[in-house]
Amino acid sequence: MLKPLFNQRKALRFRQFTRKGYALFACLGRVVTIGVLSVATLQSATAAHRHVSTDEVSNDTTRVTDKEATLDDVEVTGSRAPLALGQAARMVTVLSREDIQAAPVQSINDLLKLAVGVDVRQRGPLGAQTDIGIRGSTSEQITILLNGINICDPQTGHNTFDIPCDISDIERIEVLEGPAGRIYGTSSLAGAINIVTQKHAQREVTDEKWLGEGRLEGGSYGYLQTAARIAYRQAFYSHMSASYTRSDGYSRSKAGALNSDYKGGKMFYQGGYEHEKARLDWHVGLSTKGFGSNTFYSAKFDEQYENTTKIYTALQSETKGRIHFKPSIYWNRSYDRFELIRGTEEKVPFNYHRTDVFGINLNCFFDWSAGRTALGTEFRNEDIVSTNLGEPLDHPFNVYKTGLNRTNMSFHLEHNVLLRRFTLSAGLIVVKNTWNEMPFTVYPGIDASFRLGDNWKVYASYNESLRMPSFTELYYNVGGHQADKYLKPEELRAIEGGVKYHVRWFSVKADIFYHHARNMIDWVMDTRHADAIWQSMNHTKINTFGQEMSLDFQHSAVHFQLAYCHLHQNKDELPYLQSQYSLEYLRHKVTAQLQTALFARLYLTLDYRWQDRMGSYTDTVGNVQDYRPYSVIDGRLTWDEDTFSIYIGGNNLTNHSYVDYGNVPQPGCCFVAGARMRIGQ
Repeated sequence: MLKPLFNQRKALRFRQFTRKGYALFACLGRVVTIGVLSVATLQSATAAHRHVSTDEVSNDTTRVTDKEATLDDVEVTGSRAPLALGQAARMVTVLSREDIQAAPVQSINDLLKLAVGVDVRQRGPLGAQTDIGIRGSTSEQITILLNGINICDPQTGHNTFDIPCDISDIERIEVLEGPAGRIYGTSSLAGAINIVTQKHAQREVTDEKWLGEGRLEGGSYGYLQTAARIAYRQAFYSHMSASYTRSDGYSRSKAGALNSDYKGGKMFYQGGYEHEKARLDWHVGLSTKGFGSNTFYSAKFDEQYENTTKIYTALQSETKGRIHFKPSIYWNRSYDRFELIRGTEEKVPFNYHRTDVFGINLNCFFDWSAGRTALGTEFRNEDIVSTNLGEPLDHPFNVYKTGLNRTNMSFHLEHNVLLRRFTLSAGLIVVKNTWNEMPFTVYPGIDASFRLGDNWKVYASYNESLRMPSFTELYYNVGGHQADKYLKPEELRAIEGGVKYHVRWFSVKADIFYHHARNMIDWVMDTRHADAIWQSMNHTKINTFGQEMSLDFQHSAVHFQLAYCHLHQNKDELPYLQSQYSLEYLRHKVTAQLQTALFARLYLTLDYRWQDRMGSYTDTVGNVQDYRPYSVIDGRLTWDEDTFSIYIGGNNLTNHSYVDYGNVPQPGCCFVAGARMRIGQ
């Protein structure tokens, strides 16, 4: 598994590098720092051009443009082997640390709304429960990674975004759109999202060994969040953070009880050791939360409740020298308790689940006369014990009476040809899963890019990938649902091509893509029957055709971004057949963002989002309703000093009424105010 940050070495520094060739630096084996490099657009950036370091950010109007980027920071998820700045053949969207700090959001989930190709469907604020898809996919069909480690929940994609780190821990978020099976294996059917946390040993902000930060904010609906983190950095570095969030919620049940309340906490520790011959990194995280899930999973019950607890552990290393060997080992455990009628187990029994995921990744890459080659293998075991998911256990224990265990094995090979203006990345992954006696299956992929002069870049790709059904899709047979344990794996083939133009202050990108999917899994209801239930099934073939366009302009203290994504799925659906996921996609999405310095240390951020969703849902009285287009405006004002910042922000400033999913209305206008204190940076 590719660890996004490349090893640190003595830095060679070049100025005014934007008009030079790149191939030479692929063979140096050193970090190359490039200065005077404009930041490309959020929606269209390659990994090479979007991320910027905050190491040398001033507090005047040069804050937006005078930034330095290092090759280490931008070698991200476009391939199995890390590629140098400007070489990546595949486009990657990167949300930098500055984007994260400036955005008027309270959760990682909200941040991803800024990416035009990402569909964020919230059932509740603060990251209570969010389904995230890419280019028309469902939440089950993408891979979520923490520092390159797969943290997907095989029980259900609904709980995948229970991230253990606080939003202030994040260095950047990388979004790879399109099939990523060659890079991240199974579950990355339609893309991947990699959350990269800060590693302070790699930062050269000050000579301080200790760094610290505290944050306190509150707002509408009884919202309160407090967070703190502290880091020690030398050759050995250690970083620990903790946060607590609560809210009364914005709605009540018919009986008058709060049914969208939230409370939860996170703890995250990561450490590492740097040596001239190797590097070692590790992390341990905990996320726990309980939230009123009103009508999240059934419109008939408006006092549902869910509690989840997740534990994450991982150990990664990388050797240095001619051959880079990058092994990693991880173990994640999840607990889930769902209450159809909150606090009343006598009427309807609660659902209990415990999931364990254990994995080992062995990856290596090396340079030779023909380019850069990567190869490796992955072992991943997924195990669940439950009250209702899986087959009957031979030895039931506690509340657990059923369970399932499956193992995934994969082998990958990739080669990268790196020329002065041309990059070719081709490879394949061979996959076998013990579930349903799946045989070894090959999924290939190829990406190519060509730089025309100093400002133009054209690129194209073809990739295939697969996704195993979740345990819920295979075995959930309660609460008006009937699952099929003989579901087939989903498979996707995708073609993409595009062009990008970039100059110092201006960037524009346009691409077009086509996805051919077969055996797509969805929950479907036949509305002709009064007693209809949701059934999981393979939706045979679905074809998706889409286009993305984006524009980025920044000069002096002004940074403006505009992007548009259009999708069309041509699966013919019978009018009486209601889809819960795969045919409820964003037909149109427009995003815009403005960041500017009003004066001195006062900064303004405005975010706009308009989207039009296909599909329909059945309301609480049994009528079928189409999703309606809506627009949302968020904003934040920040006063930023060297050691502290204060801010006030608002979400849904126009107080627009809308739904992202079914019968779960989203909150109206709400406000947040907060302060952040920094020590040692």
